[in-house]
Amino acid sequence: MPKKTIKRMMPDHQTIKDNKYLKIFGNLLHNANLWHLNRHSVAKAFAVGLFFAFIPVPFQMVLAAGAAIVVHANLPLAITLVWLTNPLTMPFIFYACYLVGTWVLAEPEQAFAFQANWQWVIDSLSTIGPAFLVGCGVLAVTFSILGYFGIQALWRYQTIKAWKSRPHR
Repeated sequence: MPKKTIKRMMPDHQTIKDNKYLKIFGNLLHNANLWHLNRHSVAKAFAVGLFFAFIPVPFQMVLAAGAAIVVHANLPLAITLVWLTNPLTMPFIFYACYLVGTWVLAEPEQAFAFQANWQWVIDSLSTIGPAFLVGCGVLAVTFSILGYFGIQALWRYQTIKAWKSRPHR
């Protein structure tokens, strides 16, 4: 069942409560509903975590935590899913965002060479920025919706399978 697998992989409650960046939420982190694992809280956590994974801003975990608190999603799972975009996967994911953005805006792809400095970032906002940001938005919403309904369906399938495998009394 997904609940057991997710529970094994989740960080400890205290680790998240002690995170220095999440202390801004204060007593909101003590809400017991943020720590429960059920079909609805996990599906909402997938939606929140996958949405913010595709948003190219610093402190994605803090934004995901705030959204998880607002929608009563499982907090550790929402924060963990943001790390889908990590330093290893970020170039590939953000390039895919750029490609989707060029497709949505019907713009031709522009050749560019990444440079790790702020001047390049500022200069690129006017050239490849619009397509990149549109692509990030489209993929954020798409994967958020797919994650939500995918977890709902997987959880329902696993529950039905577990009930059917019970011995008849």
